[in-house]
Amino acid sequence: MIRYERTEGLTDKRTHYCPGCTHGILHKLVAEVLDEMGLLGKTIGIASVGCSVFAYEYFNTDFQQVPHGRACAVATGIKHVLPDRIVFTYQGDGDLASIGIAETIHAANRGENITVIMANNATYGMTGGQMAPTTLIGQKTTTSQDGRNLQQHGSPMKISEIFSQIEGAAYVERTAMYNVAQINKTKKAIKKAFTYQMEGKGFSLIEVVSTCPVNWGMKPKDALEWSKENMIPIFPLGVYKDVMNQ
Repeated sequence: MIRYERTEGLTDKRTHYCPGCTHGILHKLVAEVLDEMGLLGKTIGIASVGCSVFAYEYFNTDFQQVPHGRACAVATGIKHVLPDRIVFTYQGDGDLASIGIAETIHAANRGENITVIMANNATYGMTGGQMAPTTLIGQKTTTSQDGRNLQQHGSPMKISEIFSQIEGAAYVERTAMYNVAQINKTKKAIKKAFTYQMEGKGFSLIEVVSTCPVNWGMKPKDALEWSKENMIPIFPLGVYKDVMNQ
């Protein structure tokens, strides 16, 4: 009989995430991959500022908390000092695509051998649902109450497309969380990213289309459907760069 068992990659601490938030699922996937690959004892995670700020309380790995947007800068330093460790950042779209965009782009451009995992929920979740770089055109937030306007605010930033053009990036894929099939694909992408780091191939980024039911003003199930129907057309899923398949 097959019985589900909680991965050793997670602690027993109850998470602070809102009901329906997919951060918890994404944490589980990362933890399972590290556990299954036997990497828990040699991994260092970087906790960003945002909804995932307490990630260090949930993973059974070493962790470092960093200032807003500086995850890839700190990850770079740790990887250079401890090149035998697996180093990954866990960031939201606000942390990575806004205040941290410079650090992330330059880490990719240098081909730093780290793994970056970004949850894209098209909003600033922790600070009250403000417009983020990834907010959709017409999407209402606390700072775009009439909806994001193309002329005033520009287009949503397409992180995977941008990073796929950077020479130092080895692997870039965008996945989603709106159903079990997509969750399984996300897990495979995370495993591939860590495998590439182990093989020294360079910078990897996994962008995961996620949900924020509370700030979107939706029930969890409706938020999953909304992400599928509204975010995927703007943020198409798939592998955007893979140095092993070029």
